[in-house]
Amino acid sequence: MITTKEVDNMCCVAKGCDHGPAPIPQEGQWTQVRQINEISGLTHGVGWCAPQQGACKLTLNVKKGIIVEALVETIGCSGMTHSAAMAAEILPGKTILEALNTDLVCDAINTAMRELYLQIVYGRTQSAFSENGLSVGAGLEDLGKGLRSQVGTMYSTQLKGVRYLEMAEGYVKRVALDKDSQVIGYEFVKVGPMMEAIKQGMDANEAVKKFTGTYGRFTPEAGAVKYIDPRHE
Repeated sequence: MITTKEVDNMCCVAKGCDHGPAPIPQEGQWTQVRQINEISGLTHGVGWCAPQQGACKLTLNVKKGIIVEALVETIGCSGMTHSAAMAAEILPGKTILEALNTDLVCDAINTAMRELYLQIVYGRTQSAFSENGLSVGAGLEDLGKGLRSQVGTMYSTQLKGVRYLEMAEGYVKRVALDKDSQVIGYEFVKVGPMMEAIKQGMDANEAVKKFTGTYGRFTPEAGAVKYIDPRHE
């Protein structure tokens, strides 16, 4: 270490209180973290790209500083999906500090990594009070049984009003309107379970019928007087 002449000429003053870092909640424990390998937790980070065209939700499961599980979900940019594929290969096996300083291809994914890193090192994880944390595979629980991202897609204009396109339940087929032309319900297809059934040999038309459901006051008895295809009507 190189010091200046001014520092060389200073006398030593003993350090007083030294409490160390503040303890953070980590997997059911309160720990004073000094090294990256003392960090554990599962949490999420959300990022956006410079032109704000797309966004990424990044989920990491970290054990002793090492990323052992990664879930990368993106929306709004076609190129970002390919960047997500590369990031998903890059992340596991890296320390969170390495991942923070690695180009994860896409601005939004890099930003999500930064936001997630801050949450982890400050102890703001979903597993902060879960003893021994969450097992590898816990990240998939966000996707549900169909292993598809939960996406909400709505479109609206002042001239023609709202269109529900995609809900957490799935792809919206029809929207129900009441006598005042207000939305009161919708019909949806659970795309993930439907595709699983088709892969297992079920007829596609039968699968669509089996995995179609409704939400709200969708029937005529409940007040629906008109049904529209939100993509074409």
